[in-house]
Amino acid sequence: MKLFEKILNPRDIRKKLGQNQEEFWTRIGVTQSGGSRYESGRNMPKPVRELLRLVHVEHLDLTKVRREDFEIVEYLREQHPDLYKKLKKAAKSWKSGSESSSPLDADADDES
Repeated sequence: MKLFEKILNPRDIRKKLGQNQEEFWTRIGVTQSGGSRYESGRNMPKPVRELLRLVHVEHLDLTKVRREDFEIVEYLREQHPDLYKKLKKAAKSWKSGSESSSPLDADADDES
């Protein structure tokens, strides 16, 4: 089962976030009335579920998403998997505030 298919009831997510329907649904381009229908059990299309997951579960700000960012990630994953893993680990540490050095510093240490 894919991750976005695990969103069973968006109402539960909305209530956990403390948002009203208007706030919650407009962030992903769905009208309040459309969102209300989804919360009442109407089948939610996969693209809407994915947007809901990205915005409300993963807390991604869609205004900051750019195609080139995805192209860079794809390039790193395919062409430089070790660097991708280091950067991913460093980003997690950075988000939690526990790492001050760059993952590229480790490469410099490896070469000496």
